[in-house]
Amino acid sequence: MSPRKIRLVTDLIKKLKPVDAVARLPFVQKRAGEVVAKVIKSAIADAKNQGASDTDLIFKEIQVGEGPRLKRGRAASRGRWHPVKKRMAHIRVVLTTRAKKSEVRNPKSETKTENSKVKNLKAKVQVKSEDKSKKKEEEK
Repeated sequence: MSPRKIRLVTDLIKKLKPVDAVARLPFVQKRAGEVVAKVIKSAIADAKNQGASDTDLIFKEIQVGEGPRLKRGRAASRGRWHPVKKRMAHIRVVLTTRAKKSEVRNPKSETKTENSKVKNLKAKVQVKSEDKSKKKEEEK
């Protein structure tokens, strides 16, 4: 099936959740609906195997790329031949989970904590080196 025909269907469902998209695709009056539904079901099953909940999934990306073409021909009048390109498509669906508010991190606060950790480590290293020099003096 040509990518142009499939893109009509994928444009309809981009904004939906994957579960809702699979539910709506049988009612789309395009033959590409069945094909896109299969791909989305496969992506949902892969996400479940990786431990994600299907209700938290959203589309990150839906790509419909052009695949190889079969070059065929059709007989025409006066012994001529008219080319027919049978197009194929590659469908790529990438799903991701919604980030919850508790999971969202502030990068500025993380850098502050990392810097304080580094300072604490430096302080510990200096203390240890001072302890070693004291031990050496005591041994003498």
